[in-house]
Amino acid sequence: MAEVGDVLMSVLSTIRVPKPGDRVHKDECALSFSTPESEGGLYMCMNSFLGFGSQYVDRYHARTGQRAYLHITRTRKAKVQKEDDNNSGSGHPPKKKPTRLAIGIEGGFDVEQELYEEDVKVVILPDRQEVTSEDLATMPDVVRERVSLSMAGIMAADSVSHALQVQQWDGEVRQESRHAADLKQLDNGVKIPPSGWRCEVCDLQENIWMNLTDGKVMCGRRYFDGSGGNNHALLHFQQTGYPIAVKLGTITPDGGDVYSYDEDDMVLDAKLPEHLAHFGINMMTMEKTERTMTELEIAVNQRVGEWEVIQESGTTLRPLFGAGLTGMKNLGNSCYLNSVMQVLFTVPDFQNKYVSNIDKIIDEAPSDPTQDFKTQVAKLGYGLLSGEYSKPAPDPGDETGASEPRGDQIGIAPRMFKALVGRGHPEFSTNRQQDAEEFLMHFINMVERNCRSGSNPSEAFRFLVEERIVCQQSQKAKYTQRVDYIVQLPVLMDQATNTEELQEAERRREEGDSSAPTVRAQIPFTACMAALSEPEILTDFWSSAVQSKTTATKTTRFASFPDHLVIQIKKFTFGLDWVPKKLDVSIDVPDTLDLSALRATGQQPGEELLPEVAPPPLMTPDVEVKAPVLDDSTVSQLCEMGFPLEACRKAVYYTGNTGIDAAMNWIMGHMDDPDFAAPLVLPGCSSGTTPTESLSEEHLATIVSMGFSRDQATKALRATSNVLDRAVDWIFSHLDDLESMDVSEGGRSTAESEGGRDPPPGPRVKDGPGKYELFAFISHMGTSTMCGHYVCHIKKDQQWVIFNDQKVCASEKPPKDLGYLYFYRRVAE
Repeated sequence: MAEVGDVLMSVLSTIRVPKPGDRVHKDECALSFSTPESEGGLYMCMNSFLGFGSQYVDRYHARTGQRAYLHITRTRKAKVQKEDDNNSGSGHPPKKKPTRLAIGIEGGFDVEQELYEEDVKVVILPDRQEVTSEDLATMPDVVRERVSLSMAGIMAADSVSHALQVQQWDGEVRQESRHAADLKQLDNGVKIPPSGWRCEVCDLQENIWMNLTDGKVMCGRRYFDGSGGNNHALLHFQQTGYPIAVKLGTITPDGGDVYSYDEDDMVLDAKLPEHLAHFGINMMTMEKTERTMTELEIAVNQRVGEWEVIQESGTTLRPLFGAGLTGMKNLGNSCYLNSVMQVLFTVPDFQNKYVSNIDKIIDEAPSDPTQDFKTQVAKLGYGLLSGEYSKPAPDPGDETGASEPRGDQIGIAPRMFKALVGRGHPEFSTNRQQDAEEFLMHFINMVERNCRSGSNPSEAFRFLVEERIVCQQSQKAKYTQRVDYIVQLPVLMDQATNTEELQEAERRREEGDSSAPTVRAQIPFTACMAALSEPEILTDFWSSAVQSKTTATKTTRFASFPDHLVIQIKKFTFGLDWVPKKLDVSIDVPDTLDLSALRATGQQPGEELLPEVAPPPLMTPDVEVKAPVLDDSTVSQLCEMGFPLEACRKAVYYTGNTGIDAAMNWIMGHMDDPDFAAPLVLPGCSSGTTPTESLSEEHLATIVSMGFSRDQATKALRATSNVLDRAVDWIFSHLDDLESMDVSEGGRSTAESEGGRDPPPGPRVKDGPGKYELFAFISHMGTSTMCGHYVCHIKKDQQWVIFNDQKVCASEKPPKDLGYLYFYRRVAE
């Protein structure tokens, strides 16, 4: 051991003991998805605390000179059958049924923990000399103490992935309602029987709630699939303002389900026995007859995680393995990320940018590759496409080593990638469910930000939109262009082809018929496309030709066709009560698409353009315009609904302070505008600025130091109310607008361009024929984008394949009519 001891002594100065704050990557290779369970184990650098698989540790050693590594290997133990477990007949013990809407705590959903045998030793490169704990005992004290402390510190430290992962979550923690303590109850003589309840409006006998103020018994909300109630309890609150209701059938001596409509959440009522007794209900004698809201949510969560939920439940799906067929582990509501990235790495532009160049990217990676965007994207792409991780997940209970029959794979766990792309983002940094479309745009913006020089794969989706506005009084036109990445198609419920079936089902539900079938509205895809291409009437358009407000028409067309076209079906909307809801529709989305007829034509021969003249100020010229005169109460009401402040101010301004209804209609009609949340620009401001405070010189200097001009920095800060973080995000998501000042956000011409100067080149877009074929789609199941589950279907070699997290199978009945995001590629002519 003298030789090994001498070598260890020579590298002793490079061996560190982890301190608080050190990032210890002991669960995953920085450059691949190798783990301690992988063949060859994981090598932890005892200086940088970065982990590397056996295929990359030599490369890291050659690059950095670091020689001391802690080699960690884990071998899965066979699961032991407990004596008190009842055999389910499948050879596996049955799982306990969850009774609590929680994760990782008693009664909640189990977080399965595999049992491993772990082997740890020090390895010295380049000769891979090994030092075990027993070997250390024979070495000098200084060596033994330093190495032992480092080993113990590394093994005791929380890995980065562990620190980022939610270990426990309790969805049943409810707050005391602010209305409960002083709730006023009407002395109206109402007494509620202990059973036999019916809705006082529609006679429904399920999902019945009693208002704790007046004792009214009515049905609850309607669920996304048409079941549940008819919203009569909610409507009663909206009419009376009585805030709290209890779900009849859930009351026991321990309590019951109490909902506060005013607080829009399940709540606690410390005085529930007293409030129930007011209407003749003795809580101590009540028995539970209906599922609680928690039990309903648990049932939904169990269904969402099942293979059958993807609408192919009637078929035994054949598992697939190999290159381009790699599953991704769900890290906790990360199915939106999994689905989007599976589709993106089917696009050749992303494959060429990141996977084809992975060796070059890894060679050029910074000292900490876990924090490098290009490295982590390339690592993810290679992991998905190489096939190295597309292998059947081992089954400890299957001694024959047969593959799991439902398609589960070893797959990859994109922990580093998720942590990096979500860092600093208020939503994507959490473990909550997110909107796949929002994540797609967030990731495209990050690609734009990191590809300012060199090839940019997001150009595959980028296209120009031409907006043509024609003043109906002068017949003069105005043309603007803007950059976009996604075509958003409206869902026209009034165009459903099965209206009679829908009305009959609705009538039966209102009559309390619990056997009424769930009927899905069938919307023609052609109707959605027609709504996109039809002229929009602008009733409050200020015409520079006639110098007054008049009516105009706005027509939207494609100024260019991208190589790959993304179509979003706008299924998520607001109900009459402004509660977000999802439209349950079936749309006959075609396999091939020809958009040639929607090609923009530009200015027509003989057509006159509207003069470039700004509208007159609303106030007299001798009065300094400091701020628009707005109804603060209306602005506040809109803000309370969750809309951006600047959007609320614009809504009130452009509707002339005429009230909440008009302002809300304006918001609903402009939510998709690129400048929806941009600051209000007053007509007549020649500089194009808003009446805000002066910009921070420190903020300007910060953005200029990033390589942008002062004019660009000014534009970004003005667009984001002088907030630096928002300005940085804005400037990277408007690169083309900044590089081409004649194409500005929202389609407005820029007043900052210098007269007589040649216009700068427009944004880089790819163009070609407008004929496409469908190659992928992402589907969502659930009531809103904030919950539920995402899966994706991708066409591979003329075979549809379903990617459901770690399950990858041949699809027998791809539900193309139920998708949320559709991906088309250009058909070569």
